[in-house]
Amino acid sequence: MHNDLLYQIALTLVPNIGDVHAKALVNIYGDAQSIFKAKKKELDCIEGIGTVRARSIKDFTDFSSSEEEIKFIEKYKITPLFINDENYPKRLLNCYDSPALLYYRGNADLNTSRIISVVGTRNNSDYGKNVCEKFIEELQAENVLVVSGLAFGIDTIAHKAALKHNLQTVAVLAHGLDRIYPPQNKSLAKNMTEQGGLLTEFISNTNPDKQNFPKRNRIVAGMCDAVVVIESSKKGGSLITAELGNGYNKDVFAIPGRINDSKSEGCNYLIKNNKAALINSANDFLEMMNWKPAPKPSAKKQRELFIELTPDERIVVDILQQQESIQIDELYFKSGLSSSAVATALLMLEMQNVIIALPGKLYKLA
Repeated sequence: MHNDLLYQIALTLVPNIGDVHAKALVNIYGDAQSIFKAKKKELDCIEGIGTVRARSIKDFTDFSSSEEEIKFIEKYKITPLFINDENYPKRLLNCYDSPALLYYRGNADLNTSRIISVVGTRNNSDYGKNVCEKFIEELQAENVLVVSGLAFGIDTIAHKAALKHNLQTVAVLAHGLDRIYPPQNKSLAKNMTEQGGLLTEFISNTNPDKQNFPKRNRIVAGMCDAVVVIESSKKGGSLITAELGNGYNKDVFAIPGRINDSKSEGCNYLIKNNKAALINSANDFLEMMNWKPAPKPSAKKQRELFIELTPDERIVVDILQQQESIQIDELYFKSGLSSSAVATALLMLEMQNVIIALPGKLYKLA
């Protein structure tokens, strides 16, 4: 394990090798160590790698930084999550630019059945605060994991409201786990490690530099089922997160505000341009996500299918027969099929009236 982690951390430190390249290489070689042991000529020939990146891998010698990070991880009981780890956030795996390695400190299940990301302005109004607190309170009975970015404003309000109402909450950080930014949230962060967690892609001694926040936002958008924007100006991190959520095929929602209120300008913009669905309450959200408890059927009917299915369609149907409904990210994971193969199978099954598509990218047998 120690040796595997050494090379996993090192892979994230190689110049010119980003997350997309790292994931492609892991798909080919299976693990990080094999990438470093591969021949340069072999690496040269991989599409997207080429001579410069192959040389960067073969010339890399700074394994001492990996050793230091391992000491930090062990000292503070941090859990490293490499992309082939079973506890890595599986919803995030479906995003093309998801981090190759994450560092996690907490007790929340990052693959729990319902995860939402709540984002908004750092300079919230009383309206934004009240709406956010009420929204989280109304989720109390739904066992939802609340994700945000630990920033001032709506992020902090969402985390605190989740803790107050016994919901687990995870903060995605734009720096290493050796510090908390803003420092005023140290006490909040400590409480979150006992009822949620802290998650980052950055090694220790990484400062909360400006360019790290958009990178942080892609994790916030990618690891959830839905992004909820509560009060936002037309520019800033919340709008970036919403746009990323749309790009990752997530459900995006926004709370509307007054048309002359600059703090609601971003939410109104998202709604007006069909980039977010308008919601007024958590009840609206739960209905649109199809997360409200369904009435139990009086008797379970045996389903008989008289349609000839392809192998991919049969895999999807077999999974759906095991549960009432399933979210598309979980279907990708359980089926072992490519996203395009799953999409094709779902389309054909829907056309044959074998399955029904529900809000929130859920599917069930007809």
